[in-house]
Amino acid sequence: MIGLFKNGEAAISQTLTASALVGLLALAATLTVAVPQCRADESSRGLMRMEIQDLMDVEVTSVSKKPESLAEAAAAVFVITQEDIRRSGVTSIPEALRMVPGIEVARIDANKWAITSRGFNGRFASKMLVLMDGRTVYTPTFSGVFWDVQDTMLEDIDRIEVIRGPGASLWGSNAVNGVINIITKQAHETLGGLVTAGGGTEERGFGSVRYGVRVGKDTSLKVYGKYLDRDSQVFASSRDGSDAWHAVRGGFRMDSAVTSKDSLTLQGDIYDERLSETYYVSQMTGPFNAKGSNFGANILTRWNHSFSENSDFSLQLYYDRTDRDYWVVGEKRDTFDADFQHRFQLGGRQEIIWGLGYRLTCDKMRNSDILVLSPSSRSDNIFSAFLQDNITLVEDQLRLTLGSKFEHNDYTGFEVQPSIRIMWTPHDRHSFWAAVSRAVRTPSRGEEDNRLTAFTLAPNLSAGIPLPTQVVVQGSTDLQPEELLAYEVGYRVKALDNLSFDLSAFYNIYHKLSSPGAAQYSLNGFPPTSVTSLVVLGNNEDATTYGIELAADWVVLDWWRLYAAYTYLQLVSHSTLQNTSGGVFEGKDPHHQVSLRSQMNLSRNVEMDLWMRYVDRLNSLHVGRYLTMDARLAWRPCNNLEISLVGQNLFHTHHAEFTPEMIYTVPTQVERSVYGKITWIF
Repeated sequence: MIGLFKNGEAAISQTLTASALVGLLALAATLTVAVPQCRADESSRGLMRMEIQDLMDVEVTSVSKKPESLAEAAAAVFVITQEDIRRSGVTSIPEALRMVPGIEVARIDANKWAITSRGFNGRFASKMLVLMDGRTVYTPTFSGVFWDVQDTMLEDIDRIEVIRGPGASLWGSNAVNGVINIITKQAHETLGGLVTAGGGTEERGFGSVRYGVRVGKDTSLKVYGKYLDRDSQVFASSRDGSDAWHAVRGGFRMDSAVTSKDSLTLQGDIYDERLSETYYVSQMTGPFNAKGSNFGANILTRWNHSFSENSDFSLQLYYDRTDRDYWVVGEKRDTFDADFQHRFQLGGRQEIIWGLGYRLTCDKMRNSDILVLSPSSRSDNIFSAFLQDNITLVEDQLRLTLGSKFEHNDYTGFEVQPSIRIMWTPHDRHSFWAAVSRAVRTPSRGEEDNRLTAFTLAPNLSAGIPLPTQVVVQGSTDLQPEELLAYEVGYRVKALDNLSFDLSAFYNIYHKLSSPGAAQYSLNGFPPTSVTSLVVLGNNEDATTYGIELAADWVVLDWWRLYAAYTYLQLVSHSTLQNTSGGVFEGKDPHHQVSLRSQMNLSRNVEMDLWMRYVDRLNSLHVGRYLTMDARLAWRPCNNLEISLVGQNLFHTHHAEFTPEMIYTVPTQVERSVYGKITWIF
């Protein structure tokens, strides 16, 4: 009976999905000619009407810690705009990052992602620095990012700046393979009210509300709240994965022009979420489900002062409180961070940017039988300074940037991370750049202080396992920083008035990568009843990666725009231990990725967006290649109201994207889904 019910449930789901898609296409045809009396807001077509040159002039700040146009940035940088987010139909920041060439986004289960740039992906991908409005959000416990808590109203995001390649000379350790900077709108840009609501097959229910007001002549304030209820995904067998996700979040932001030369920002967030996950720690007991929770809050203030057009400084302070409670580990963490930077002109051809930083983070861990962090409480300090010199060699044509980060941490001591970048613009349609950089990733608390009982193998004589065998991963206080020497080149061209290309190539050399050493076996009991296989982490691997990343933007017609992205990546690693072949990092990243987005304005008030993605296989994780597509249809009956229908992952009932490492939560598969959404602005 259960099997019949499951088969029937799957058939009903497929029928509903097919019906929704047929309805979507029929609705598109109907709305194209319907509702002529209520014209859509012309501002909704703003991006479609932008010239290619305008897009190349989109302002970025993450490359040089100062405003500059994307065309002038001497780095592999990509900007996800608010319009990109709206028209893609994504419901989370991780899903939006799939637009970026060179970024790997793999969903592990309904509430976890593996995200990185240029290789070494994992649940705790440790070589990617992520910031939210200048606030670093990676966890020192694993040097990774808990993507489920990096959330805000998507409508509040102004842009997401993504740098592929090292950003350590400005941002410090862990900005090894890239930097993701999520920048939200200022309060004066969000005056009035906004309400969203929706739901569907996987996004069971979600909603958000925001309201912005002026509280003085030069001061604006906005507050927001957000809720989501996301259904479980499924295992490969189509059985429910029991990994549902519920979250509520709220926050505020106040921006004030205190004087003509001074501005002040004060903002904060608070969130509470409940999630489920399935663990697999033993072949003899099988997987089991557990529930977890996250609670956190943060507050940030930033003071900007302008001396002149070419000189200013900023002072930023923030405090973050995190309380995570999972079956495998619990964590309470307090972080205080201070950052100061100053920019000034030196002569007629040099611009200097320098800064100082300090971070204090204190934690208290709740250990379990599976994961033990010793000591259970720890405080760490990071002191840093950076200096960057932008030198104009030939006016409007050739620019040289020299810089370095100087940092002291409690794990490896003093680190220096320099870079040199050059930008050549021989013509207003062509620009070339090149860079050489050194970056390091410092060990995390989890790598130095942990003892993880990863899993237990059942006896298997044919595989040479006569007794139950516990595999234990032990941290080490002897770990050194991982080192990267990166070589990059790039070319941007406006080939036609309606067609542009952005090409980047890189060759990275890694030394002293952290990986498990050779196993040490010991018998337990007499006579022995089990075996312990102990592997100690060490700097046991070297690696090289190389590849290319291509982005193209083509305005086919005044109502139709195409965005294409292609990524090629090759990773080769080898062990530095004797009699060990190594290669533990190979086969975990796709060699090829392709993204093609189509934005069409079918009429003044109807939009149709299609997004097709291809991701190559992950050989060592036994995850196959997949091709999928999202579709979005939106109707604006009035200037302040939008109704949309979105289908996601339409080509397959469900597909796998990743298998986690170290902490063995059982992965689930991404399902085909459909949801509807209403957005009202007042």
